[in-house]
Amino acid sequence: MTEHTVKAFDEDITRLRGLIAEMGGLAEVSIQEALEALLKGDRELAGAVVARDKKIDALESEVDKLAVRIIALRAPMADDLREVIAAMKIAGVVERIGDYSKNIAKRVDAIEERKFEPLTLLPAMADIASEMVHDVLTAYAARDPVLAREVIATDNKVDAFYNSIFRNVVSFMVENPATISSAAQLLFIARNIERIGDHATNVAEMVHFAATGTYPPEEDR
Repeated sequence: MTEHTVKAFDEDITRLRGLIAEMGGLAEVSIQEALEALLKGDRELAGAVVARDKKIDALESEVDKLAVRIIALRAPMADDLREVIAAMKIAGVVERIGDYSKNIAKRVDAIEERKFEPLTLLPAMADIASEMVHDVLTAYAARDPVLAREVIATDNKVDAFYNSIFRNVVSFMVENPATISSAAQLLFIARNIERIGDHATNVAEMVHFAATGTYPPEEDR
């Protein structure tokens, strides 16, 4: 590459990273606000989460277009090509995280009883999933494979929370048959949070690959 081409490529990569960071920041806020809306029965806040998802979708489209442009015009090789491809994949996963938050927000009216006991278990689970998203974006920005592996390890906590909530909700349903409808919605919401953790793990694996050229050892996954 000529000096001019190298500078243009670096500018494109910086823009690509900035778009991913913006997407991730919006997705992180959506997780937190979706749970807040759910706990408070706040329809307006839930609506804001749903509306924000359109912005996340638009940013994913922008990432895809920029990545294709970089590949077509710059013909990146080796490490550079790996980063561009990883950015495209990461954008798709972050978009899915936004979708899960939107799904949670849409269930605000489906929980009929705000004092529903199992509902109190969700915030801690969501906090861990949100922290995973935050940390994996930090790992992406810093190209930090060590932090990426830490995010992968954290997913076990989210899975454990989901299993605990599932058992708790089933027991609660047996003891309180009138709550079956709300309980079913709660399980759906918990499953969405669990999937956010899974997707953060997927991003962490891509970050590790982009930084090192290898995926994390199987025992870390």
